[in-house]
Amino acid sequence: MGNSKSGALSKEILEELQLNTKFTEEELCAWYQSFLKECPSGRITQQEFQSIYAKFFPDADPKAYAQHVFRSFDANSDGTLDFKEYVIALHMTTAGKPNQKLEWAFSLYDVDGNGAISKNEVLDIVTAIFKMINPEDVKHLPDDENTPEKRAEKIWNFFGKKEDDKLTEEEFIEGTLANKEILRLIQFEPQKVKERLKEKKP
Repeated sequence: MGNSKSGALSKEILEELQLNTKFTEEELCAWYQSFLKECPSGRITQQEFQSIYAKFFPDADPKAYAQHVFRSFDANSDGTLDFKEYVIALHMTTAGKPNQKLEWAFSLYDVDGNGAISKNEVLDIVTAIFKMINPEDVKHLPDDENTPEKRAEKIWNFFGKKEDDKLTEEEFIEGTLANKEILRLIQFEPQKVKERLKEKKP
């Protein structure tokens, strides 16, 4: 059987990833090769993950956000991501069904991992997102969401929660599916990133 050092993806992992994601065998094998180039040990540490992330956001400070994203993907909490965790993470955030994406978003916001979100945790993540928004773009945000505090307040009010309430996963997913406005407020807008990447192409 191929192990992570051999440069070939083991059949079991390949089959499991094809079952759980929309990626093809070719895509998975190609990614595995580039994954091993970046991470010869077959695992990504939080530091490596942050530097990969930083390449996507050269004009921003994605460190805090990358830490939260890493934590939410590190399924077995061992402080590293293996190829399987990495691909499932990619799938969840790019090609996953709305519910899967929201389950992931919930784990992102559930900073202490206790199964419920507090208003402070919302503020934590929103603050990390703000560090990645270009200051110019922040100027164009509506008045009631142009600071992390205001945006966290707005999200919390949408869910109809009092200051010290907690938000369960079910409430989080149902509330967000029912209200597109919440979805816009809880995520870092990848559209902006896509536009920037387009600008960078010759």
